[in-house]
Amino acid sequence: MAVHTVRTGDNLWAISQQYGVSISTITESNGLQSAKLTPGLALYIPVNDEPIRVYRVKAGDNLAQIASRFNTTVQAILARNPSVTPARLVIGQTLVIPSPIKLSLETLGFIVPYNREAFLAGLPAISQQLTYLAIAAFAFTEEGYAYVELNDTGITARSRQLGIIPLLMVRNYRNGNFDAELAGTVLGNPAYRRNLIASLSTLARQRGYGGVSIDIEFIPPARRNDFNLFLRDLKVELGTLILQVNVHAKTEDIPTNRIIGAYDYRTIGSIADLTAVMTIDYGYPGGPPDPISPVWWLAQVIRYSITQINPRKLLIAMALYGYDKDAGTNATRALSVLNAQNQAITLGVPIQFNTAAQSPFYRYLAEAAEHVVWFEDIRSYIQKINQIDLYGLRGTTLWQLSLQAPQLWAYLKQNTTIIK
Repeated sequence: MAVHTVRTGDNLWAISQQYGVSISTITESNGLQSAKLTPGLALYIPVNDEPIRVYRVKAGDNLAQIASRFNTTVQAILARNPSVTPARLVIGQTLVIPSPIKLSLETLGFIVPYNREAFLAGLPAISQQLTYLAIAAFAFTEEGYAYVELNDTGITARSRQLGIIPLLMVRNYRNGNFDAELAGTVLGNPAYRRNLIASLSTLARQRGYGGVSIDIEFIPPARRNDFNLFLRDLKVELGTLILQVNVHAKTEDIPTNRIIGAYDYRTIGSIADLTAVMTIDYGYPGGPPDPISPVWWLAQVIRYSITQINPRKLLIAMALYGYDKDAGTNATRALSVLNAQNQAITLGVPIQFNTAAQSPFYRYLAEAAEHVVWFEDIRSYIQKINQIDLYGLRGTTLWQLSLQAPQLWAYLKQNTTIIK
């Protein structure tokens, strides 16, 4: 695996010759529309070398033990970490390790099935890189009755044929927004909670789902304990079916906060089979131009989360999108990471890279207004996957699968083992 950052004067033929990889492979792996490139563009080059793992040194470690663990040699580790002194390993330092032992992880992709036929047509191409598929086709009434909002016909059956576990995803989403009042009304009423639990269990079993994915956002903080009770009783009702819960990211517990206050990580983590922390939208729609998920923030969220949730039950989120923002008004347009990349190429603007955030961005002018586009690319995805490896997490969630991200799929296929 290699990453090539385009410089002025580069062309696909020269890059192909440099790495011994065909132009068609480079084009396909990166979703390029033509031979045109732009400076700063990061290209994923699927060369046939060993995957890279990351490891944090612990007390008592030595290089021979670490080399044995990763089925490599001390010499190979030293070659990738030239500043390391073998006799003086520092506890907490991170080593980059070439290893034939690929990172094993689970992936959970989300889909809102507005265009069911197109999604089903494209699913086989990414199916081997998916463990779970959460289908956001369900909502609930003010009395707590879950119902089918979008057509999920055929998705569960096709998922199972492809070896993917389908999850029924329910949201408090109506009229284009997450509805805090709806969440509070249902969670705060024991009878309505029972309605929601019974209807979710029935729908999941009737429609062939392997479990339920909960995405109830902006829960009023006063309903924190009620949310815990709901999850506890729902898991009992589901039995062997999977309960997966999505929670907003935080670096500390602030029980009164309107966004994160209702999420009791420790209790949720003890109840749910899988807890996914939404480590996305650090730079949020309508806010100032910022990275989608800067790696320094991601690491802070992970470090807090693993004090509350078993790392082997914890997933972090990765975005398949970017935000194009008017720098003056913060008006925001979402676009896939592929479209964000290709927009820069089409406009002929250089892509910059923020090293602290480990995130790409670029600027352009449209009708005299400056726009700033933050998105994800192969470099930022690798940094996030390295965090999964470093902290021993269960895996990642991907929002959402209708958005094209060929670099990520190519990397996962070549460098990881997806648990099925």
